[in-house]
Amino acid sequence: MIAESPTVSDRLAQARHELTAREVAVALALAGALGFALLVMQEPLAHDALHNFRHSAGITCH
Repeated sequence: MIAESPTVSDRLAQARHELTAREVAVALALAGALGFALLVMQEPLAHDALHNFRHSAGITCH
């Protein structure tokens, strides 16, 4: 028998029951801070930083 995987709606409903308001606020704050940093940061600087991170993690990117 094939088990059904949860849908996005199922996962959102589960998150509504399991997450506290504080956890949701922290997640939104982190996402906002990351978005702000990427918006303000110069693109070449971000590219170089991510490139170096990939290499240090052992990921071949070219």
